[in-house]
Amino acid sequence: MLSTYEALTEPKWAGKVLVRSSSNIYNQSLLASFIALNGEEADAEWAKGLVANMARTPEGNDRDQMKAVVAGEGDVAIVNTYYVGKLLNSSDEYEVEVGKKIGVYFPNQETTGTHINISGGALTKHGKNSESAIKLLEFLTGEEAQDDYANANYEYPVNPKVEPSDLLKSFGDFDIQEIDLSLLGEYNDEAVKIFNKVGWQ
Repeated sequence: MLSTYEALTEPKWAGKVLVRSSSNIYNQSLLASFIALNGEEADAEWAKGLVANMARTPEGNDRDQMKAVVAGEGDVAIVNTYYVGKLLNSSDEYEVEVGKKIGVYFPNQETTGTHINISGGALTKHGKNSESAIKLLEFLTGEEAQDDYANANYEYPVNPKVEPSDLLKSFGDFDIQEIDLSLLGEYNDEAVKIFNKVGWQ
C-alpha cells in the first residue's frame, strides 16, 4: 500500500517505480525539498533507493509515466496531478483511457505533506517597468485569471477565493509540504549532485 515517498525505496517496490529523468526541474525540486527537510545524507540514501526500485531507465514526460503504469511496466509513478487532467481532456482517445485508469494518491499525509510545484512570477530587482509588472502579477493572481488558469490547465489556484476545478476536487483534500519555496532553488545544485552520484539518469 502507498504511504510515503520514503516508502518507495522499500524492497516491495523493486522494479515498480516510474519517474521522469533527473534533468527535469520537477524532480530536482522534489529532491531539493527533501534536502531542506531532512538533510543531504538522508536524501542521497532515498535517491539511491529509488533508483534501485525503478521499473526502467527514466524516459518521457509525466503522461508517459502514467501510460507505462497502464501498460503494466510499473505499479506507481511520481507525477504532477495536472497531467491527469491533460490526459482526461486529450484529443487522443488512448490518452483519455489512460487517464480514466489512473488513480491519484497524495503521499506523506501523516508526516511532511505532499510536495507541490508552482507556476510562478516575480519582479526583477532592477526592472524598469515594475509598476506594470506588479499590475500583471495582480491580474494573474486575481479571481478571474486564477479561475481561467485553474480550469484550463488543471492546476490548483493560488488565490484562496477561487475553487479548484471539479476534477481536482475529485482527488480529495491533502496536506502540502510546508516549506519556503526559495529553498528549492537554494538546494537545486545539491539535488543535481546527488542525482549524478546515485545514477538517476
